[in-house]
Amino acid sequence: MLMRTDPFRDLDRIATQLLGTTAAGTWTRPNPMPLDAWRADGEFVVCFDLPGVSLDAIDIDIERNVLTVKAERRPTTTGEVEMQVCERPLGVFSRQLFLGDTLDSENIKADYDAGVLTLRIPISEKAKPRKVAITANGKKAINA
Repeated sequence: MLMRTDPFRDLDRIATQLLGTTAAGTWTRPNPMPLDAWRADGEFVVCFDLPGVSLDAIDIDIERNVLTVKAERRPTTTGEVEMQVCERPLGVFSRQLFLGDTLDSENIKADYDAGVLTLRIPISEKAKPRKVAITANGKKAINA
């Protein structure tokens, strides 16, 4: 399971989405690396939107139970140009996910397609539901 440890960051994120400002009152842009996460079929799936980011500009690191995704969106213009509108954020962006002990961080698979980075994190065998055999008077029960 994915764990979050900073409730104030969530409050700031909600205020930003509703008001377009941070808790300090400054105007912000939307998060340049939005994500979706869900659990299905024995794995945890996380998708990051990274439009305009080349594959060689994405870096994924795991240290202990912290997964860090860094991406750099570089300018698409070359040479001297006079920008008329510049709304797409450029630079290096980073997101950190705190992975629970129930996830198998040793076997993460990453795929990048059409500007979406998809991470598939298997759920550890020890965390999956399983049946427990029942004995009656030292004999194995019929339903086990």
